[in-house]
Amino acid sequence: MYPGDYAESTPDKPAIIMGSSGEVVSFAEINARANRLARLLRESGLGKGDHIALFMENQPRFMEVVLAALRSGLYVTAINSFLTAPEVAYIVNDCGARALVTSAAKAPIVADLAGEHATPEIHTRLMVDGISHGFDAYEPAIDAFSGERLPDETMGATMLYSSGTTGRPKGVLGPLPETTPSENQSAAALSVLFGFEQEMTYLSPAPLYHAAPLAFSSGTLSLGGTVVVMERFEPRNALSHIERYGVTHSQWVPTMFSRMLKLPEEDRRAHDLASHRIAIHAAAPCPVPVKRAMIDWWGPILLEYYAGTEGNGSTFINSEDWLAKPGSVGRAMATQLHIVDEDGKDLPPGQEGTVCFSGGGSFEYHNDPEKTQESRLGEGRTTLGDVGYIDEDGYLFLTDRKAYMIISGGVNIYPREIEDHLITHPKVADVAVFGVPNEDFGEEVKAVVQPMPGVEPDEELAEELLAFCRDGLARFKVPRSIDYEEELPRLPTGKLYKRLLRDRYWGNKDSRIV
Repeated sequence: MYPGDYAESTPDKPAIIMGSSGEVVSFAEINARANRLARLLRESGLGKGDHIALFMENQPRFMEVVLAALRSGLYVTAINSFLTAPEVAYIVNDCGARALVTSAAKAPIVADLAGEHATPEIHTRLMVDGISHGFDAYEPAIDAFSGERLPDETMGATMLYSSGTTGRPKGVLGPLPETTPSENQSAAALSVLFGFEQEMTYLSPAPLYHAAPLAFSSGTLSLGGTVVVMERFEPRNALSHIERYGVTHSQWVPTMFSRMLKLPEEDRRAHDLASHRIAIHAAAPCPVPVKRAMIDWWGPILLEYYAGTEGNGSTFINSEDWLAKPGSVGRAMATQLHIVDEDGKDLPPGQEGTVCFSGGGSFEYHNDPEKTQESRLGEGRTTLGDVGYIDEDGYLFLTDRKAYMIISGGVNIYPREIEDHLITHPKVADVAVFGVPNEDFGEEVKAVVQPMPGVEPDEELAEELLAFCRDGLARFKVPRSIDYEEELPRLPTGKLYKRLLRDRYWGNKDSRIV
């Protein structure tokens, strides 16, 4: 089954409900609009394996664009809706997109997709709810086409972006499925692991451009369930939506748990959450006290998994097993989990090493063979660069992150991109960016700057550098604060020994080069 089938069997059933506004998109409506867009894209010359980019906030048209691509044999790249024009232009050009769909809310950003931030390969530009800066109005454009399905539908796929070795994001590219949408069984795993089914109502509190919300929302629609989309996360609204819409399933990141737990007791207890059967979480390590408090509050309905956009492997753990193994992210699912040393040799239980999988899906980093090669460890094993150990029962415990990647509120932030921006400022001689503790978000972005000779390291300079960051980086990448060092710790080879700086902020005052 896929959404088109439910458009015939349950045409008036809500496919999408916008949480705050209450706007409803039925299965008949989302299916017809997706078919119209699919026909428009085909008429525009996009064929199997071509790419379409989507730059849009959480709103009613988001998922129909995704569905149109997935039934047209296209790769769809959902772009972080908080990025700046140069960041958007880089991803659009790197993925080779020939079509770009955006919204009127993003008009100020896409207005700058010209000049040095041009996207010359884009020949189809559509804007939902408006028209400006060379974009055609989305609604009349698709209304010119039939709402019937394409006669030669074929499955597409997502190509989402993570960090590359240069600090720029890199697309994670996998093969296209060799099936039609009606034959697609990709949602079957959601049924087995998380109990997804036709009568479910799924709450998506996070931005839809993220891999997990996008996959879970698509899977829900494929099974005939309803997706409640939060325009933006707010802890009280999240609880009220569960009650108002009879939410049965949901997906979170740990910082959302933390914010809900900090609500006054009367607010936490004010809503009937009896419909809520499954709460899925991932994206960042969840502090043990936070997860334990959530299980105490919601009951043993929390299900956790560890995986990457790359799809090379995953682990899974339910609440009961987690209570017996606090801090674990579970055991491997349908793949083999390995912990290896620097030479790629297997380590015994209890010893930390690089986490890798074998027997998982194939992938490559688009336009980055070096990063692709770095992920290969031989014998069919691939890694995301995380560090951890397994216990005697095969449960995985993560003990470190990818090299100094910052995870703030469940969002991955890559320091190199921020460093590469700051180092271009004329008053900056050297810079290091890393994560420091933040009670609400887990981590926040800290920049440590070595000023140019003769430049005063004061508050005025800090404000100037923060303004410089705000002009060139998305808001969530801008450092929360800037500190100064007379000279950053670089080895004779030129390598920045960032741990010496970072450890000071994490309570390790005696950190040394080893």
